[in-house]
Amino acid sequence: MSLKVGDIAPDFTLFNQDAQQVSLNQFKGKKVVLSFFPFANTSVCTKEMCTFRDDMKDYESLDAQVLGISVDSPFALKMFQEKNDYKFPLLSDVNRVVCNLYGTLGVFGPGKYDYQNVSKRSVFVLDRDGVIQYIEILDNPGNEPNYNAIKETLSKIK
Repeated sequence: MSLKVGDIAPDFTLFNQDAQQVSLNQFKGKKVVLSFFPFANTSVCTKEMCTFRDDMKDYESLDAQVLGISVDSPFALKMFQEKNDYKFPLLSDVNRVVCNLYGTLGVFGPGKYDYQNVSKRSVFVLDRDGVIQYIEILDNPGNEPNYNAIKETLSKIK
């Protein structure tokens, strides 16, 4: 069963880039942007995460926490974070549990690189009670999410 707007976001606990456990329920009372991305250190994923980084003042003013999630290891995410100076957690879903919960698993490719079971580029916006207010799951890994729609959704949440 796939998630839809109005559903309660499934809780999860993952390791971040510093090998510390982070649970979604830690952010209750705050708006949350879950940004699933295929792979650290790839061109579009870097551009996406850098866009969130560069717009962090906007997200902070909207009282929103951004969480990046990929199937990369915490060690790869640590290098990715340090290289690009991200100020938000990057979470490792190496076992693909959360990607399965959120229905984001897919194929990165086709073409030169055809990897099975990585996360599709996806965004879920949650309100302060953990209710999903926005979903965007992209089938083409070359496309970026609609940042304006994400911010607009956040601005409508009380």
